[in-house]
Amino acid sequence: MPSQPHDHIIPFEESAKSKKEQVAEMFDKIAGKYDFMNRFLSARTDVSWRRKAIKALKQYRPQHILDIATGTGDMAIMAMQMLQPKKITGVDISAQMLEEGRRKIEKLGLSSQIDLQLGDSENLQFADDSFDVVMAAFGVRNFENLEKGLSEMRRVLKPGGRLCIIEFSRPKPAFINSLYQFYMGNIAPQIAKLFHQDKKAYQYLNRSANAFPERKDFTAILSQVGFVQPDYRALTFGMCCIYSATK
Repeated sequence: MPSQPHDHIIPFEESAKSKKEQVAEMFDKIAGKYDFMNRFLSARTDVSWRRKAIKALKQYRPQHILDIATGTGDMAIMAMQMLQPKKITGVDISAQMLEEGRRKIEKLGLSSQIDLQLGDSENLQFADDSFDVVMAAFGVRNFENLEKGLSEMRRVLKPGGRLCIIEFSRPKPAFINSLYQFYMGNIAPQIAKLFHQDKKAYQYLNRSANAFPERKDFTAILSQVGFVQPDYRALTFGMCCIYSATK
C-alpha cells in the first residue's frame, strides 16, 4: 500500500533500523514512566479524552473489543470499566509497555477479561470479522504504513462494527497553536529529560503528531481503505480529535 508522508517520521534519525523496530525500542525505554509522563505533561487531559471516546461507544454495546497499540493498557482498562464487555484484547509491539500494563490489570483483578498480546498491529493475527469495536488511542501515528494498519483494523472488525481512534491534532486558533507547538516541541522534551526520560522520544512524538494527517485528511484515508461514514470530533481547542467510522 502507498505510504503517507508521516510514515517516514522516525524516532532516531541516525539509526538504520526500520520505523517499527525504532518505535518498539523507544517505548521499551520509556515504559516505566510512560503513564506518569502522560498525566504530568497533559495535566490529565488525556484521561478525559479517552473517557469521551469510550462513552461514545456505549450505544453499540460491544462484547469483543480490540485495542490497537494498547501500550500500558489505559484505554483497555477504561473501556472494560465503562462498557463491561465480555473480552478486550490489546496488541502492542513493545514488550515492556505490555509488562507495565499486565501489572496494572492484575492489580485491578481484570486479568481474565483483558488479554494483552505482543504483536504487530499492521499484521494482526486474528480472523476476519472478529471484533465489535476496534480502537486505538495515540497509536496509529506510529504505524510504519498507516493505510496498511487501518486496513488491518477494518479486516478484523465485524460488518457493522465500530472504529474509534484518538489522535493529536493541531489547535485551530493560531495563538493557541503557537503556544501548543512551543510547549510540545521545547518544554515537554526538557521536562522528560528532567525525569530521566529519552528526550528524543518525546521530540519524535511531537514530530509524528505534527506530520499526521488530521481531520478531513484522515477521514478521507479512512474512506480510501473501505470504512464508511467516517467522522471526527475535535476536543480542547483542537489539540486532539476522536475519529469514528463503521465497517
